[in-house]
Amino acid sequence: MTERLEANEAGISRAAELLRAGGLVAFGTETVYGLGADATSDTAVARIFAAKERPRFNPLISHFPDAEAAFTEAVADDLARRLADRFWPGPLTLILPRQPDGTISDLAAAGLPSVAVRVPRGTVTAALLRATGRPVAAPSANLSGKVSPSDAYHVLRGLTGRIDAVLDSGPCPVGVESTVLDLTGTAPVLLRPGGVTIEALAEICGPISHPDDYTDTLPVSPGRMASHYAPSLPVRLDAQEVGADEALLAFGPELPGAGLVWNLSPSGTVDEAAARLFAGLRFLDSEGARRGLTRIAAMPIPRAGLGLAIRDRLRRAASPRPA
Repeated sequence: MTERLEANEAGISRAAELLRAGGLVAFGTETVYGLGADATSDTAVARIFAAKERPRFNPLISHFPDAEAAFTEAVADDLARRLADRFWPGPLTLILPRQPDGTISDLAAAGLPSVAVRVPRGTVTAALLRATGRPVAAPSANLSGKVSPSDAYHVLRGLTGRIDAVLDSGPCPVGVESTVLDLTGTAPVLLRPGGVTIEALAEICGPISHPDDYTDTLPVSPGRMASHYAPSLPVRLDAQEVGADEALLAFGPELPGAGLVWNLSPSGTVDEAAARLFAGLRFLDSEGARRGLTRIAAMPIPRAGLGLAIRDRLRRAASPRPA
């Protein structure tokens, strides 16, 4: 049962309680309704992908009540701070390097060394984020591939029974997603146009590139890199047997004979496997290399539900590295 919460003190308190407990809460921003979860919890973030039937573990935007909170998770240079001063709170997402001691989960960051951060506009949204006290990952609150929701009715029509609650703050005034600007390279790159225009950004940034301007390399962004922050050890997919020189990424009953094992889910549950995927790849990569193993062998994952997203991520991990 999905609760419909009013945008008052009691409703905000209940929504924050659910988020802190690992629940899913849709909430309105100035752009669209987001499907929120505790961005520091792999398990909570995995529930977002399951609820949305999202086929890939693309990076998720983490939301904060103010820039100071956002920059505890992201490394901000002078340009990032000037953009934050001008456009936050507001419909601008910045892609920045992750803080070494940041708490955002690998699943929310899609295993990348960068994070997407935003300070949304709205008194109800700010109150919710302050009450939660943690970064809140929140893609649009709709089934993957469907139209983004601009009011609570749209959310309920698509996600009733899949999420714990929706905090109804009325229609969203902007109604289109935030602008996404990548600041991790030598020049700003517009990854998604949105509520802040490129002309307004250029007043502070100067010239801004678009991914289509590049022919040889593309910025690390959702769905654009075939080899997506891959491990240093080669990855072998759909392994039916494993050698002593291989590290095994297991799912369900383990294959015998591996030099090292990380089981995504001994019970064969794809939701658990999704929550443990990035930690498992990092462990097998570092410990496997330390032990002199030659590759990571990944057991088959079902082609259903979050299994599709896991398989997509593993396929990217196994792709040839850019020359």
